[in-house]
Amino acid sequence: MDQEIELEILGLTSNHSQSGSFTLVMGEVGGTRRLPIVIGMFEAQAIAIEIEKIIPNRPMTHDLFKSFSSNFNFKIDHILISDMREGVFYAKIICRSGSKIVEIDSRPSDAIAIAVRFDSPVYCISKVMEEAGLESNDEEEKKKEESKVSSRKSESSKSSDGLKDFSLDKLNQLLEKAIHDEDYERAARIRDEINRRN
Repeated sequence: MDQEIELEILGLTSNHSQSGSFTLVMGEVGGTRRLPIVIGMFEAQAIAIEIEKIIPNRPMTHDLFKSFSSNFNFKIDHILISDMREGVFYAKIICRSGSKIVEIDSRPSDAIAIAVRFDSPVYCISKVMEEAGLESNDEEEKKKEESKVSSRKSESSKSSDGLKDFSLDKLNQLLEKAIHDEDYERAARIRDEINRRN
């Protein structure tokens, strides 16, 4: 049986080569390999809002799955990225109810959106990592991270420039509206501005 490698989410960036898609970068826990997975906008949003702890005004599909599982007493044991064929990744959601274990086929993007809601570990078969993983250069990684931090700082100062003139009450109203409109990117910026003031 293939060895399973634990992964963690390292980042989510818009994919310039495929409009409307994102690249989810998974990293090998305790290792240097990266597994980039191209995912759709909806799944990227579902992962991002859970990581950012933004509560949507209506449950998203993955929240519905969590609610369903809680009511029927089954837990997500872990997620397994089990295969890659012709550039397409395949995953399984491993569910547990008492002593019963069930594997459910899934797209990796949906499985990972569910994993972040259950705080479940994500694994990948070693064969998939050997075929699709990229070795990370630590020095290059540091430069990229420094560049990301400086761009986040400038973006944060830009966004706070636009938001700093609003009162706390107004910011809370804007946050409510952004969540209602399902504009989670704006909601995260407004939430950050509110947190800066508290």
